[in-house]
Amino acid sequence: MPADSTFYFDKPEPQKGCLLAMRDIVLGMDVNISETTKYGMPCFCYKEKMFCYLWMDKKTLEPYFLMVEGKHLSHPNLEAGNRARMKIFKVDPNADLPITDIDTLMNKALDLYRNGTINL
Repeated sequence: MPADSTFYFDKPEPQKGCLLAMRDIVLGMDVNISETTKYGMPCFCYKEKMFCYLWMDKKTLEPYFLMVEGKHLSHPNLEAGNRARMKIFKVDPNADLPITDIDTLMNKALDLYRNGTINL
């Protein structure tokens, strides 16, 4: 059961299903990833270090991954906006999840933690 299931289950479809699938992907990436809630949103930690969040754009209602150490990541679909540290990866809730892009992005981010680039 999600750390704060109301975040997921209060959303309309197709956002709810998309967010739940995104959650499953993150949790399945590594046994050291755990879920909690920070700032009212699902937060995923790698060995208790914040790794990524799930959130939705308030205007478009597009779900996205908020990568905590996004400044260290390069991917054509990552957006920094006005953030100095974090970047987002938007997901279209009406389309199939871009599994290959998500897998690539998550593994690049996890490598930062696994290889010691990010101090644990």
